[in-house]
Amino acid sequence: MCCDKLKIFKIFHILLLSDEVIMNLKQYIRHLLYDNTTYESPDIYQRFRIVCPEYSQHDIEVKPYPLPESEHMFGLIWDIHEPHTVSATIIPSGTAFTYEKRFEPGMRTQMHSHEYLELFYIVDGEYRQKILGNEFTFHKGELCLIDRNCEHQEILDSGSSTILFLGITNAIFNDIMKHLSTSGRIASFLNMALLEQKNLQQYLHFRPQPEGMEKMEQALYQLLSELKQHDVASPLICQGLLLRIFRILGTNYEFSLSKQLRKQMNWILFEEITDYMENHLTQISITGLSEEFHFQEDYFNRLIKTQTGLTYTEYLQLLRLRRAETLLLTTDATIDQITEAVGYHNKGYFYKIFTERHQLTPAQFRKKM
Repeated sequence: MCCDKLKIFKIFHILLLSDEVIMNLKQYIRHLLYDNTTYESPDIYQRFRIVCPEYSQHDIEVKPYPLPESEHMFGLIWDIHEPHTVSATIIPSGTAFTYEKRFEPGMRTQMHSHEYLELFYIVDGEYRQKILGNEFTFHKGELCLIDRNCEHQEILDSGSSTILFLGITNAIFNDIMKHLSTSGRIASFLNMALLEQKNLQQYLHFRPQPEGMEKMEQALYQLLSELKQHDVASPLICQGLLLRIFRILGTNYEFSLSKQLRKQMNWILFEEITDYMENHLTQISITGLSEEFHFQEDYFNRLIKTQTGLTYTEYLQLLRLRRAETLLLTTDATIDQITEAVGYHNKGYFYKIFTERHQLTPAQFRKKM
């Protein structure tokens, strides 16, 4: 009977691991961390020093990229838990392992920089870092991108937390940015802004908008799974997933912009909103805009007012009347058809506002022009 139970448990365990989609990101990370039997890191990661306590307040340690140049990405997982312990692992790794390090609360790691870019995500809890002389507390769902040569250190507290660090070569990051720059006005701008801010500050702190965390965790889960798979197709798949992660950062996360960049961003967003309104004149609503662009409804009124001096309703009316003018001059459509085509169902109201704008009825406008 005991053997039967053991067999059932093993079968269940195999099914669980072969169908990882039933886990969430935190559960999958715990599987990667704690389903290992080896507690010694492989030779390739020995000089990487997963957790290095501070040994000098003056020296800056430079962490090398731990993999061959052909490997453009790796994942480092930290799970901080009682009793004051960091459990960690790195993927890909030829041998799955779990590294453990005890610490005293408040311990700082050695100030260091990387030969690569680091993007870390707070899976659970809170996490503190000192970056370029300033201390920051990062919360669940937030990310931080740290540039090469940016000096920083970890501060280990007594609370529990789980952090995923992605090490990214400069070559693959630049390739991702090239792809982003060809994917639309907003994405192109965010790509430029991200690069400019990164160069100025050497780090970027991202905070999630609604739905951002869920999308990010799905993408990170897939990326970790592919890093673990580590076969001939993995480099291309991982690059595609990293591109998706940066698209999510650009559309579902907030990061700080300079005043000038914020002004440019608002203008580009206004142009995108105008394009959307012009393409949906017959069924546009401020609720629809909110769903499409993921902003609160009052934001659109403020943005349109700033750019045009008009309210949302006034601006929509202007766009509809401009479209009606174009249709009157360039088509043989009847006025009834044009009224419907620009989103009005009350012909009398359309005549009224058109005449107020031009001091001419639609028919007179068509004839005179």
